[in-house]
Amino acid sequence: MALRLMDEAPDFTAETTEGTIRFHEWLGDNWGILFSHPADYTPVCTTELGYMANIAHEFAKRNVKVLAISVDPLDSHRGWIGDINETQNANVSYPLIADPDQEVAQLYDMIHPNANDKMTVRSVFVIGPDKKIKLMLTYPASTGRNFDEILRVVDSLQLTANHKLATPVNWTSGEDCIIVPAVTDEEADQTYSDIRRVKPYLRYVKQPQD
Repeated sequence: MALRLMDEAPDFTAETTEGTIRFHEWLGDNWGILFSHPADYTPVCTTELGYMANIAHEFAKRNVKVLAISVDPLDSHRGWIGDINETQNANVSYPLIADPDQEVAQLYDMIHPNANDKMTVRSVFVIGPDKKIKLMLTYPASTGRNFDEILRVVDSLQLTANHKLATPVNWTSGEDCIIVPAVTDEEADQTYSDIRRVKPYLRYVKQPQD
């Protein structure tokens, strides 16, 4: 059965460029991002892994651990990382899973049934500290992923996990949020100040600072 939002992220043990990890144990109380690549030495993924390396500190500030996966073996990964660091002016320091038997790829439904049976689809999973899947994205091979967007989504997920709020279109951290419909006006008045009521169902407040 395909994974869905709020399913528990499957646990696994895998060899990575940073040693053996048991996924749930490695994640601990952190958030996590797991993103897949169809194979080593692929051009679009080379740019993605390099860009992620250069903004990994932004995810770390948000207590998000980063983990990549490709079905090629460790020695291939290490050679590819050398190319990534060279061509993208980067330093890949997050782990890259070696999955030659496709065990993790199958757990996360990353093998596209209409493609080469080795090729993983280019997926992104955001996983919460409760080990539940909070976001799933799948990209075509020809389109590079937008990791700034994934960072924006993490900000929204972490905010809305702690407050009865939602984030509007194109929201970025620091902008106004929307009170969810389940919160009554009376509850909203007790919780928030300076509510901007556009419609009974559309109520804006400043982003909480905690």
